[in-house]
Amino acid sequence: YRIALIVSIANDFLTQSSDGRLDANGISSADRDKISVMRAEARFLRALAFWHSLDLFRNIPLVTEITTDNPTQADPTELFDFIEKELLDIIDVLPDARQNDYGRVDKAAVWMLLSKLYLNAEAMIGIAHYDECVPFLESVINAGYELEPDYKLLFGADNHLSNELIFTFPSDGVSSQTWGSTTFLVHAPIGGSMEPLDYGVDGGWAGLRTTRQMLEKFSDLTGDIDGRAIFYTDGQSIDIDDIGVFEQGIAVPKFTNLDRLGNAGSNLTHCDTDYPLFRLADAYLMYAECAARNASGADKSSATNYVNDLRERAYGNTEGNISESDLDLDFILDERVRELYFEGGRRIDLIRFGKFASGYNWDWKGNVQEGRDIEEFRTIFPIPASDLAANPLLEQNEGY
Repeated sequence: YRIALIVSIANDFLTQSSDGRLDANGISSADRDKISVMRAEARFLRALAFWHSLDLFRNIPLVTEITTDNPTQADPTELFDFIEKELLDIIDVLPDARQNDYGRVDKAAVWMLLSKLYLNAEAMIGIAHYDECVPFLESVINAGYELEPDYKLLFGADNHLSNELIFTFPSDGVSSQTWGSTTFLVHAPIGGSMEPLDYGVDGGWAGLRTTRQMLEKFSDLTGDIDGRAIFYTDGQSIDIDDIGVFEQGIAVPKFTNLDRLGNAGSNLTHCDTDYPLFRLADAYLMYAECAARNASGADKSSATNYVNDLRERAYGNTEGNISESDLDLDFILDERVRELYFEGGRRIDLIRFGKFASGYNWDWKGNVQEGRDIEEFRTIFPIPASDLAANPLLEQNEGY
C-alpha cells in the first residue's frame, strides 16, 4: 500500500504541476525551473516505487495519471521499459551528484537505480542487461563519494555526515517520526540482556535476529577480525528451535540511534538515523559482480581493488584482501551479505544468483527448522486479496 500511495501522490503532483496548470496560475520562469527539478524528483520517486513493485510482484498496474477506472496489469517487461525510460528522461534535468539538498534526488540516485534495474533484469524479465549497468556504476564511482572510514558510523544517528551515502530516506526523531524505517531497525533487534540505552533508545522490541547460515559468512562474531560483524551474543544461542524466544538466534544491533560521539539522538523512541538506500560500497560490489559476469567495460582488476577497499576498511589492514582469481560469483554473493546485511537486499540478491527457491537453504526457510527448498513461484509475492476484491480486472500471480 505504501508503494501504491507513493505512485498516487506522485501522479497527483505531476498533474498539479503540468504546463497547463502552471500557465493558468501565472508561474514565473524562475519558479518553473525549480518546479521542473521537482517534477523530475517526483518521477524518480514514482519510478522507485514501480521498481519495488517489479521486484516484489512483477505484475502490477502501471498507472501514471489520476483515474477512477480500474487499471489492468502490466507485464514485467512493460514495467521495466517504463522505469528505464523515466529514469533516462530525467537525468539531465536533475542536479549533478552531491549538488542537491541532502535527502533529495540528484543524478547519482538515478544512476544507482538504473544500475539496480539493469543488474536484476535477467532475473526479472529474462533479458540480461549487465553491459548497460557498467557505465552508470562508473558514473557513481567517479562522482566524488568516499568510503566512510568507520563502517559503524554509516548506521548511526548522524550518518548524514558520511560522504559514502548516495541517497537516503532521512529520519528525524522530532520532525519526521515514524514507527518504520530505522526506528524499526534499531528497536526490533533489542531484547534479552541487551540494554536499550546502549543503542540510544528507550526500549527494545525483541524481534529481529539472524540465522546460523548468515553468521557462517564471518570468520568470527566478535568483530575483532572483520569489523562488519556487529552481533550481540551474550545470552543468545546460535540455533533457533522456537522463533518466539528472543534469546534463540543472534541479535544484530547494526543500526543504532547513537551519533559518532556516543550521544543518543533527539528522541529515544523515534530515531534520527537515516536509512541508507544507496551507498558507495554497494556500487563497488555491483561493479565487481558485473566484472565477474564478464560484462562489457567492467575491468576485473579495478573490481578487485574496489572489493579490497571494502575489506581493508572491515579488517583495518590488508589481511583480508583477495586476488583477482578469487573474484567469482560465489565470493561476491557472500561478500554482499557481509557488507550489506540488514539493509534489505538479501532476497533480491539470492533471486538474481538463482539461490532463493533452491540451491541454498537457511534455518526456517519454508517454515521448517532445518530449511527446505521452496516452490519457484514464491520468488515473488501474491497480489493482495483485498486488491483482487476491489479490482476484478486483476489476476493473481501464478501459484497462489
